[in-house]
Amino acid sequence: MAHRGEDLYEQHAQSVYRYLFSLCGEADTAEELTQETFCQALRGLDTFRGDCTPLVWLCAIAKRLWFAECRRRQRASPLEEEALSRLEAPDDPAAELESREERMALYRAMQRLDPETREVIYLRLAGEFSFREIGDLLGRSEVWARVRFYRGKEALARKMGGDGHGGQ
Repeated sequence: MAHRGEDLYEQHAQSVYRYLFSLCGEADTAEELTQETFCQALRGLDTFRGDCTPLVWLCAIAKRLWFAECRRRQRASPLEEEALSRLEAPDDPAAELESREERMALYRAMQRLDPETREVIYLRLAGEFSFREIGDLLGRSEVWARVRFYRGKEALARKMGGDGHGGQ
């Protein structure tokens, strides 16, 4: 059983980490949740029925852990202010502000997408997953993931361009 668990980790740890990083955008959190994902998976290895690929099963565990982390953070939000006060000042505040405003505009536009499209875009861009992996993770086909991604990109371009009368 231990050998099977090591194989599972070696084959899928990087993909699970990329998936978690695409959800949270924080390397430390993604690493911590990846480790917890495999701890839970090893404890429940005998319950894996094989209805899906091991990666899909692991990512379902990872997603559940991420949601639990989000709920925990909501309860502990006063600590966020303390963490923000420890951040270093940027070297070029004006450029940092402009970059931050662009990212915020993009995230606002992404929030207006439907949840499935938003998840496909996060997985593709932040998680660097292939369309096939995205299809597997979401229980859909590779073609579905590809079409969803490109339609989402077009919708984002319209939303971003629509806010500034035409964009670039």
